[in-house]
Amino acid sequence: MKKNTNIDNFECGYVYHIYTHANGKDLIFREEENYRYFLEKILKYIIPVAEIYAYCLIPNHFHLLLRFKELKHVENEHFYLMKQFSNLLNGYAKAYNKRYNRKGSLFLDYLRRKRVNDEKYLTKLLHYIHNNPVNHGLVKDIRNWRYSSYHSYINTAKTSHVERAEMMKYFDTINDFIMYHRSSIEYDFMETL
Repeated sequence: MKKNTNIDNFECGYVYHIYTHANGKDLIFREEENYRYFLEKILKYIIPVAEIYAYCLIPNHFHLLLRFKELKHVENEHFYLMKQFSNLLNGYAKAYNKRYNRKGSLFLDYLRRKRVNDEKYLTKLLHYIHNNPVNHGLVKDIRNWRYSSYHSYINTAKTSHVERAEMMKYFDTINDFIMYHRSSIEYDFMETL
């Protein structure tokens, strides 16, 4: 079996684009409560080990852009960090299956991930993740999608678990950030969902 070269091992201190899809034609998020519950699970399992730069949840998949924190006294970083995602996805899937009286796997059997190694790729990912609902025809304007970190960036008066300052280093003003997200970007460098 050919190894998927698009899957990088997790290491502390690095930025990753992490995403997965529902199994088959299933939905991960059916209603408002599902989105809220998933974000609560991210707070519980991912925020302790990572700084979130961007996220987007849409009905059949999600994207995260994050940097793993430096963790002391962890022997196998990849295993430890994967365990956090396993807890997130398994905990969510169990609650989801119970609520909707369903059985079986909710997510694909692997978590897709790609290490981000340069700034151009990083800023394109930010654009891609926030524009994902537009690209999938769910809304015409990203301002109308409530389940992404885009609003955390443009509503700076509100507290957020999104690490806005790190990504805002690439923009002179909030208006520059907004205009960048309205611009057309070529996503020729990544596998899209």
